[in-house]
Amino acid sequence: MLLGVEGFKPEKQLTSTTLFDLLKIAFAVVAGLGALVALVVAYRRQKVAESAQWLAELADDRAADAARREATKLHNERFASAAGQLGHDSAAVRLAGAHALAGLADDAPTRELRQTCIDVLCAYLRIPYSPQPSDDAPEAERLAFAGLREVRHTVIRLISAHLRKNAAFSWQGHDFDLTGVLFDGGDFAEIVFSDGKFDFTGAVFNGGVVNFSGAEFSGGQVIFYRANFLGGSVGFTGCKFSGGTVSFTLAEFCGAKLYFGDSRFSESEVSFRGAVFSEGSISFEALEISGGAINFAGAEFSGSNIHFHGSTLSGGHVAFNHSVLSGGKIDFHWAKFSGCEFDFNFAKFQGTVVDLRDARDYSVPPKGLPNPAPEGLKLPTRTNGSLKGPEGSLPS
Repeated sequence: MLLGVEGFKPEKQLTSTTLFDLLKIAFAVVAGLGALVALVVAYRRQKVAESAQWLAELADDRAADAARREATKLHNERFASAAGQLGHDSAAVRLAGAHALAGLADDAPTRELRQTCIDVLCAYLRIPYSPQPSDDAPEAERLAFAGLREVRHTVIRLISAHLRKNAAFSWQGHDFDLTGVLFDGGDFAEIVFSDGKFDFTGAVFNGGVVNFSGAEFSGGQVIFYRANFLGGSVGFTGCKFSGGTVSFTLAEFCGAKLYFGDSRFSESEVSFRGAVFSEGSISFEALEISGGAINFAGAEFSGSNIHFHGSTLSGGHVAFNHSVLSGGKIDFHWAKFSGCEFDFNFAKFQGTVVDLRDARDYSVPPKGLPNPAPEGLKLPTRTNGSLKGPEGSLPS
């Protein structure tokens, strides 16, 4: 120690181990910085790519919007032309307009525009329609009527063609407003109706043949609410009812003939609730019902004939409860009651002939039949060799 001052301590020398540790730390720091730089670069690239994708999608959306606007503009121009043709004085031009509107519906860029085309075709059928002129009417009047009738029936054929199996352009799921339409014929044969609404509310059937034969109803609603069946025939022969509803609620049957022969019911309900039957007939010949329902609850029978000849009633529900039976005939010749819930509860037997005598199988008889049987109720005396009456009791 010199002059009371301590001497400097010599620094420790770096060993090779310490130097190696420092180098490892340095390399780790450099590697971390490199990874961070790479991460930043990758992030920036991702953001650039996302921005480019967003710009491309925006450009595609704008192009698609422009294409839709152009398609809608072209559709509207064609629509105006076709609608104008449909309102022309010449039947030939109206026919061209009907076909043009149907084609326009097929090409419509949106579902809403297709529905608009369908609405116009249905609206044409709703235009007031005069009955067929007499044979001694002027020739010009008869020719004008024939042309108008041909256009109307063509519109019906165009609608039907788009509801059949394997239609090139299907209109399934759309609504068809035929309320108040006067029908003097029309071909709806073999249509398949699985969705949407077919509305015949207040329609008038007065002559000709309206044919639904072979149609399949597997969903949606077919509505004949308060329709009037005054003449001609309406055929549902060979139809399949496996879903949805077909409603004749409060309809009036005053002369037309309806055919449901050879039809199959498994799920649908066909309702005649509150309907009035004063003339004409309904045939359910060879009908098979294994599910679903045919509902005549609250209906009034004063003159029509209802036939269930040879029907097989093995399931489901057929209801005549609360109906008023004051005329006509309901005939179950050779029908098979083997499991269907058949209901006459609270029905008023006031003169209608309800003939069950020739039932092929009466092992599950209808419910609610009065005992003793009133005049007009004809009961079987044998079922599979056993004497039975209503509700399986011995007849009085």
